[in-house]
Amino acid sequence: MTRFVDLSVRIQPTPSEATPVTIHPLSHRDGARVLGLEPADFPDEMAISNETVTLTTHTGTHMDAPLHYGPFSAGLPAKSIDEVPLEWCYGDGVVLDVRKVPPGESIEVEHLLEAAAAARHEPTAGDIVLLWTGADALWGSPDYLTSYSGLSGAATAFLVERGVRVIGIDAWGLDRPMARMIEDYRRTGDRSHLWPAHVYGRRREYLQLEKLTNLAALPASTGFRVACFPIPVHGAGAGWARVVAIVDT
Repeated sequence: MTRFVDLSVRIQPTPSEATPVTIHPLSHRDGARVLGLEPADFPDEMAISNETVTLTTHTGTHMDAPLHYGPFSAGLPAKSIDEVPLEWCYGDGVVLDVRKVPPGESIEVEHLLEAAAAARHEPTAGDIVLLWTGADALWGSPDYLTSYSGLSGAATAFLVERGVRVIGIDAWGLDRPMARMIEDYRRTGDRSHLWPAHVYGRRREYLQLEKLTNLAALPASTGFRVACFPIPVHGAGAGWARVVAIVDT
């Protein structure tokens, strides 16, 4: 048998989104009038419904493409989300448990090594690495925006230089919370504090999955596949993704 584990949050208005989400439904009855007809013209006086949704490409569970990090990656024009090879978006999943890293702090290489040892699997080429911080427990509250750990630049390089193309996290972003990064930059004047995981993508291309959830529902750290195909928004730096773990039982 095959079991599917949904690793995606719902797209909805919530204090956990940094930008507003609006969903305007068109009812079955009003759908008739949009078509220039009346409800009575349809069986049961109902036509077809629709919704108008206003959101950003970084709303909900989504994939960041290299273009989001900068206009170039590895000296070449950075790929937009509609240019991402589908082959990158399906592969063996690896959960690295980094819940011991406190919110606001960096997930460093040593944390990845410790988590890989616990998983008995060091990430390798083609793996889709999912960072389990536990921050998804805050989904639905404003704290989700500010209380999570983030991947350091060195730790990002550690994964990507081993052939990992996709790195996911069950938090608002892959880097540390914005306020913490900006605070450290202003205190030190060191620009390396600003979005180091994202900026690394200018050196070597890779993809980020942000706002994952439900990693605790996976039966083990390995032994499953991940499908994370993005919606191909033309020329965009990100696109929504329905991220699913596929577990053979």
